Amino acid sequence: MLGKYFELEKHKTSPRVEAIAGGTTFLTMAYIIFVNPNILSDAGMDKNALIAVTCLVSAISTIAAGVFANAPIAM
Repeated sequence: MLGKYFELEKHKTSPRVEAIAGGTTFLTMAYIIFVNPNILSDAGMDKNALIAVTCLVSAISTIAAGVFANAPIAM
């Protein structure tokens, strides 16, 4: 079902390759979970809330880019 929706065969890939690529992208981008709150907390915002919001917004926007735009972009 997912392979057909995302046209994996057309792009010469597989669910396994896409899962590995997703994990690699996450690990590459994970630094923003800590950097963004550190920058914004200097302005007086709550650091714990900023960590949660950074994670939520990143997840929602990345899922939206994948599902609605059918684009492999991590936000």
